[in-house]
Amino acid sequence: MTNVAPTSPSQARHPYSPVRTTEAGLVYISGQLGIDNGGIVDGGIVHETRQALANLQGKLATAGLELRHLVKVTVYLASMDDRNAMDEIYQETLPEPLPARTCIAVAELPYRARIELDAIAARDEA
Repeated sequence: MTNVAPTSPSQARHPYSPVRTTEAGLVYISGQLGIDNGGIVDGGIVHETRQALANLQGKLATAGLELRHLVKVTVYLASMDDRNAMDEIYQETLPEPLPARTCIAVAELPYRARIELDAIAARDEA
């Protein structure tokens, strides 16, 4: 194993599970960036937010879930200046009722991303 960090998402090999399900029916989704075709999408926060949400939706689908199953989302932004633009895409993408959410600014995100999302979803009760 090397100590050199990968310089692009396509080189990354991370020690975590992208999706984990508990016996209680909770599904945890690891951080999703605005990555497509091996790199961060061009076009700034709007395009990155759309792609990060699409990637989140894709991870949910692997567990047989949809965006409506989200109960908690954490949004990490490289700059709070991007919050309003992110909020617009977030609100037009996610169904009501919106999940609980935390939105924080961080010093840096992998691969110079503008946004990262992680989430918790819950299976419908039988």
